[in-house]
Amino acid sequence: MINVYLDDMRRCPKGFVHARTYEECVELLKECKINVLSLDHDLGIGQPTGMDVVRYMVEHHLYASEIYLHTSSETGRKYMFQHLYTNKPNDVKVYNFPVPDEVLEQIGQSAG
Repeated sequence: MINVYLDDMRRCPKGFVHARTYEECVELLKECKINVLSLDHDLGIGQPTGMDVVRYMVEHHLYASEIYLHTSSETGRKYMFQHLYTNKPNDVKVYNFPVPDEVLEQIGQSAG
């Protein structure tokens, strides 16, 4: 089980696999079991967004156990959260905020 951090600009936290694009994130969703997924919305001008990743997850029923939204785009955050919350399975947790520091520390420590 892995943790994935989708962001084209920010540094990836320890214990996460860094996906910089929609394509990289979707590939990880298809190939791996994901525990924590942290999503940015804006992934570069003219590029697919975190919302496109959310649509893919919903359409293909591929979810992480926990999904956090670390984007600075308030509109993007709102739409991603609403779409995930109304479509996710009951056992998937969705948070409308970034991964808390204590969770990042825990993941980083378990990564060695």
